[in-house]
Amino acid sequence: MRPLLSAILALILAPQAASSASSQPNIVVIFMDDMGYADISCFGAQGYQTPNIDKLAADGRKFTNFHVAQPVCSASRTALLTGCYPNRVGIHGALGPTAKHGISADETTLAELVKQKGYATAAVGKWHLGSLPQFLPTQHGFDQYYGLPYSNDMWPFHPQAKKAFPKLPMVENDQVVDADVTPEDQTHLTTDYTTRGVQFIEKNKDKPFFLYLAHSMVHVPLFVSDKFKGKSGKGLFGDVMMEVDWSVGQIVETLKKNGLEDNTWIIFTSDNGPWLSYGDHAGSAGPLREGKGTCWEGGTRVAGIMKWPGKIPAGTTTDTMMMTIDLLPTIAHVIDAKLPEHKIDGLNCWPIVSGVPDAKNPHDFYAFYYEQNQLQAISSGDGRWKLQLPHTYRSLPTDIPKATGGKPVNYKPVKIEQPELYDLYGDLSESKNVAAQNPDEVARLQKHAETIRAELGDSLMKQPKGTGTREAGK
Repeated sequence: MRPLLSAILALILAPQAASSASSQPNIVVIFMDDMGYADISCFGAQGYQTPNIDKLAADGRKFTNFHVAQPVCSASRTALLTGCYPNRVGIHGALGPTAKHGISADETTLAELVKQKGYATAAVGKWHLGSLPQFLPTQHGFDQYYGLPYSNDMWPFHPQAKKAFPKLPMVENDQVVDADVTPEDQTHLTTDYTTRGVQFIEKNKDKPFFLYLAHSMVHVPLFVSDKFKGKSGKGLFGDVMMEVDWSVGQIVETLKKNGLEDNTWIIFTSDNGPWLSYGDHAGSAGPLREGKGTCWEGGTRVAGIMKWPGKIPAGTTTDTMMMTIDLLPTIAHVIDAKLPEHKIDGLNCWPIVSGVPDAKNPHDFYAFYYEQNQLQAISSGDGRWKLQLPHTYRSLPTDIPKATGGKPVNYKPVKIEQPELYDLYGDLSESKNVAAQNPDEVARLQKHAETIRAELGDSLMKQPKGTGTREAGK
């Protein structure tokens, strides 16, 4: 009777278990490093193809007005994982190997959010939110971690290091497993990260999971495995993009092989625009102005793709604006998780993601900070108007040769003296300042700037801190 009773109970409980699983989608976030808006073929890449990423877009939804909160490594990752403007939580710029601060234990990460619902969690690849033990992913909601604790150029081989960097470590969970990552080791990075991601999916196929796969590429220095070396016909950058595309294909194929494709929400994007000073080792922002390290569209607007069969409409495109800060509250809405008690800046954008007709962005505005808490630009929530506030930004001189071989050329500082307004609906390249013709829009966005300055500060206006900032972990 015992075996029979067990079988009956299994039959009764199986449908309930299946129903429970289907109500909690697996979540895979693939986060590129320094990949420009036009570095994948479905967003306009030239000279090489990215068929697996293109297939992801064809089977899902393209987001052509998708932004990061800041156009630089650590700050951008902070926004994605906490739903906050990074300066709200005390993270600025790109943390170096000797940084004594990182993400605070008081912040709630995406991993901690999904843990409420019993998700298995893994971070693979570049972390960059603090390299000391208390700041690593396993202390912030991730069950496991494998990757580099900061950028792959922060090592002794950097071509323009102002001072010698320490050896670059590979970390597994909270232990250094390779204290001296070499150039040869870097040729295996994309493959190793992919293998770890595949293994995590296969190990956790019977429960909901969250995989955060943060590639080190295409951040310089560029490295590629032998299986893609010289294959693109477009130089090393094209080879590296081909390998990243292969990686995306491996993740999707693993989901398909394990019957997980229909209940997995895949999010593919980048941490900022291309590092243009590296020339043929950098990507392209396409029609957008400038690149990484600026609050022009080429620095903050990145390619966005999401796929979830049956939930996100396949073969669609939206130009409705979104930002990475919106991912955490949107995921919380979908899985019915409780938002943090402290203030976050993102808002639920599921109607935009799921293709609700005429869905509107819920924000009145987005703020773009850079450097040491400089408020450099404000955009309207609908993504039409962008006000560039007075500040100095870096730009490539047009009268010098393009950088080659992985050694950069120098930027030139350019100063904006007066607020400049751009209508992005008709001027995606931010080429025509229409402030004089639209004084009401200038005034409206300046009022939003005053609002966010009060909360987060603005060093350009001699307001180093606002009333709503929190300290980083120390």
